[in-house]
Amino acid sequence: MSSSINLSLTDELRSFIDSNCGDTGLYSTPSEFLRDILREKKERQELATLREGVLAGYQDLNHGRFVEFTGNLRASLKLAEKREQDDWK
Repeated sequence: MSSSINLSLTDELRSFIDSNCGDTGLYSTPSEFLRDILREKKERQELATLREGVLAGYQDLNHGRFVEFTGNLRASLKLAEKREQDDWK
């Protein structure tokens, strides 16, 4: 699915877009260029969120806030996952 959006740009930004499109750039169209920039921004935000989660986990570990992953815990997690999947059916 796609939709359109109208943007007001400064001449400087428009020139930057144009310099990256067509015969002189890597992109065929301004839309292609802007979609790629937006995808990159989205990926950076997702990566930042993952890093925050890893850091929080690392800090918890350093402060002794963790649960050992034993066979019983693994079985409990699998059972909970199965129940959750069954709830979605």
